Amino acid sequence: MQIPTDTLKDKGIEYVQRFEYNELSRASRNGKRHYETPDGRQVPSVTTVLSATKDMTHLHAWRKRIGAEKAQQITTESANIGTVMHNSLEKHVKGIDRTPGSNLIQQKAWGMANVIIDNGLKDVSEVWGSEVALYYPELYAGTTDLVGIYKGAPAIMDFKQSRRLKKKEWVEDYYLQLVAYAEAHNKLFDTKINSGRIFICTQANEYQTFEIDDYDKWSDQWYRRLEQYYKSVL
Repeated sequence: MQIPTDTLKDKGIEYVQRFEYNELSRASRNGKRHYETPDGRQVPSVTTVLSATKDMTHLHAWRKRIGAEKAQQITTESANIGTVMHNSLEKHVKGIDRTPGSNLIQQKAWGMANVIIDNGLKDVSEVWGSEVALYYPELYAGTTDLVGIYKGAPAIMDFKQSRRLKKKEWVEDYYLQLVAYAEAHNKLFDTKINSGRIFICTQANEYQTFEIDDYDKWSDQWYRRLEQYYKSVL
């Protein structure tokens, strides 16, 4: 099978460096991901905040139902597929050859990335940055997959993989991730981003997208979770 190499030019996406995005050093505190911001502070990642304040009832029930060993196997495999899929998408956005390796995970992840490229990234007309490190001074930091213009509006965009199709009520933390990154971007660069998209591909190559439908609602919930996190660690 001949594998096509997609580039930004092929898909009509323009890479525009509107802002100077800098790298942030990662650190670990009590096994949880933190970032070191330019002022020398260590702040929790967005995912650390969400994990620490998430209702884990359903996850614990799932692990108990299928067994700890099987649950760990599924979690590890999904994480590996997700990592390779993200790498493939990052290469696509940057116009780098993304020909996959021959093992099954690389082939599956490449195919899933293609689904997101064909269904989600076709509406991205301008890319400001890929794998963008963002922080809100003194509060939190994180890395979003994509910042740019989606359907004519500035947006934060993230890529997700899943074992099955999602219901909206299952992805609320995804909305909180989007607004957390948007709030940090707005703070750092004086932007007014209030739009975001999650592009999801299942391991069966089914596609879904979820869009921020009420920015104020989700940003309010994000700051509530952030407050809950800091109350728990202080």
